[in-house]
Amino acid sequence: MFDNRDLRKKVVSAPVQPGVYLISDASGTVIYVGKAKSLRKRLSSYFSSRLSDKTAALMEKAADINCRVCASETMALLLEASLVHDLQPRYNVLLRDDKSFLYLCITEEKFPRIFLARAKETSGKIFGPYTNTKLLKAALKVVRRAFAFRTCKVLPKKPCIYYRIKLCPGVCCSKISADDYARTMQNISLVLEGKIDDLLKRLNLLMQEKSKKLDFESAAIIRDQLDALGVLAKSHYPVSGASGRPEEVLKNLLGLKNIPRRIEGFDISNISGSLAVGSMVSFFDGKADKNNYRRFRIKDVPGPDDYSMIAEVVRRRYGRLLKEKAKLPDLILIDGGKGHLLTAFRQLKQLGVAIPLISIAKKEENIYIIGRDKPLRFSQDTAALNLIRRIRDEAHRFAISYHHLLRRKRVFGK
Repeated sequence: MFDNRDLRKKVVSAPVQPGVYLISDASGTVIYVGKAKSLRKRLSSYFSSRLSDKTAALMEKAADINCRVCASETMALLLEASLVHDLQPRYNVLLRDDKSFLYLCITEEKFPRIFLARAKETSGKIFGPYTNTKLLKAALKVVRRAFAFRTCKVLPKKPCIYYRIKLCPGVCCSKISADDYARTMQNISLVLEGKIDDLLKRLNLLMQEKSKKLDFESAAIIRDQLDALGVLAKSHYPVSGASGRPEEVLKNLLGLKNIPRRIEGFDISNISGSLAVGSMVSFFDGKADKNNYRRFRIKDVPGPDDYSMIAEVVRRRYGRLLKEKAKLPDLILIDGGKGHLLTAFRQLKQLGVAIPLISIAKKEENIYIIGRDKPLRFSQDTAALNLIRRIRDEAHRFAISYHHLLRRKRVFGK
């Protein structure tokens, strides 16, 4: 059995991140579940001399404390409610007195509706109670952007504003099947149960399957869902905690199946089409792998046409890798906008190659992804964006250096 000294030691070494903590008694039974923006700070408050009588009674029974780190305070809120619902800890009831907390309800209908209520409903699927109304409503907005759902008590005769702004799937006008809607409810339930890691993995696998079948429209929809959920999980950091490696962040931001350990970046350099060249740089685990750099003298494009030049370079690079049965990269980065991205994508599709592909625009540094109308905007100081910048800048430098080399050979013959 732990005494207070043992518990203090655990608290001193508790994570500073958001998360959920479980207090157990001597028998190992969880007697209280709480959430915190900073686990260490919150748990330290339990050793204050100014505890309420009920909190003091809780700590007298406390024999152990365990923490579960979450990616955000919002995810801690959802996980806390799920654990309280499942474990029914004694002191969660005692410490809350008669306070009225929100519950989230999913009705038992063919097309269930979702709503919030102060009192616990007697039918349907119930989540909660939730101790922070503001965080709950913010989380629900995010979930609804990822997975549109019905909220109306009575189905209208024609689509309402929520259908037009894509927050409802159009249940009233039969725009979604019962099976698809049931899957939506399953996905929402995973979020509310604090199992966003499981959901992200499931969606990533599904997106990869759709991409392999060349169903890029469906893959793009799933990618948008992952992007929306990233707000809850702080850009898709795993709920169990993340090392913060740029490649891991990119994996989650872009909805990739695997961490992009090998990234190949492309750029074009030419002056009015003269001595046009293409470059390809290779980064492995975030570091330049110069032994795998490649340069291309443009052969098939007579004039200044960046799109055609990108097409030629991509076709030659991955056509050769296929012929040699060599390993393909985990991610391709194109220096350019949406047009450059689409050009490279068409070449990969013709080759029958499914490699994740992005581009970065020069001025705004927006990240374009196939299937998304709007670009991704990374925070300017993020490690993920800095890695993309380094690859883009290195591809540009390598292309320029090759272009200058060819110019010197033309002028000086060496």
